[in-house]
Amino acid sequence: ITDLLLHFLANETLACEIQARGTVWLDMGTPESLLEAAEFVKTIEKRQGFKIGCPEEVAFSLGLIDAASLSDIGGQIGENGYGRYLRQLAEEIGLR
Repeated sequence: ITDLLLHFLANETLACEIQARGTVWLDMGTPESLLEAAEFVKTIEKRQGFKIGCPEEVAFSLGLIDAASLSDIGGQIGENGYGRYLRQLAEEIGLR
């Protein structure tokens, strides 16, 4: 990643933004740090009740798909935690 940042810097295209509160940067360059990141994600998902890195949820929040599509995608994924999460999310949205 350092080489990539140096490339952007050399081409004067490097930009910096202050991240919103709650944003986390996780280094996953070693097996140990990868495991730590996985444990962190697992803990956050379990305690907060939402999935991290859920493109279908992002697509819904941006108005690219509706609740029915979200539910359909969850059904296509199947009877696993991720599919159930999408269907439950669609159901909760329908109740609002």
